[in-house]
Amino acid sequence: MTAKHKPAEEYTIDELISVCIARQLEDGELVAQGLATPLVVAGFLLAKLTHAPNLRFASAIGQGICDDWAPLGLARIEDLWLGKALMRGGFVRAVVEMLPTFTPKEFFRPGQIDAKGNFNNIAFGENYRQPLMRMPGTGGIPDLSVYSPNVYIYVPRHSKVTFVERVDYVSGLGHVSGRERGAGPQYCITNLGQFDWKDGRMRLTSYHRGVTMRQLERKTGFTLAVAENVHETLAPTGEEIRLLREEIDPLGVRKLEMLGGQARKDLIRDILIQEKAF
Repeated sequence: MTAKHKPAEEYTIDELISVCIARQLEDGELVAQGLATPLVVAGFLLAKLTHAPNLRFASAIGQGICDDWAPLGLARIEDLWLGKALMRGGFVRAVVEMLPTFTPKEFFRPGQIDAKGNFNNIAFGENYRQPLMRMPGTGGIPDLSVYSPNVYIYVPRHSKVTFVERVDYVSGLGHVSGRERGAGPQYCITNLGQFDWKDGRMRLTSYHRGVTMRQLERKTGFTLAVAENVHETLAPTGEEIRLLREEIDPLGVRKLEMLGGQARKDLIRDILIQEKAF
């Protein structure tokens, strides 16, 4: 085993999530990115620089398709999605023409998700006009999730707030009976483990280093199925960590999805200073 393929002894959970996302991608695929999802983009770029050199990206930012890549940033995010685009089109054209034709693989971050994979990005609370909290919105998820077989999920902070017995609203369709096209989510990565939906119910396939079953049960609002061969998540390699830290995301933009409050504000300011944005 060469040094760059040797498992890394030291890595952070954001790096592990991006590595696991990269490992779900295959060479030649078209993948799509929504808004404000740097953990996902870091995973896309990692796949591009390792086992999937022919990966192409579509994005809601700039509404284009890219074959080339650029490092992550905040003030200069257009370097990738606008500066590297092979073509650009409007959002309507992308939804009507590109998504149904190519069914790109896409990772969504739900506010709530149930055991069958129905997920909610609309609001918390049963009173729609006066919710406990309104979320960013569906962004085309209701259209895509009813026919796409390539819906993937990621959750940076695994908790009972997100993994619930019953979602307040369904914006993404899960593994429900009677659907004529597509499928529910195929895969989920969180800060605690990896999951699939074998037989239409969320199932644990691997747990991350240091995570216990007790911890997973305590932070999930429904009973998890567990794969017979459940195991510890394969660690990133030294080369994967080097690529993330030195080439793909030296500013640490991906870490923003793991943080909240003042820590998130501080990191945003630090990144913008490094980019000489002000």
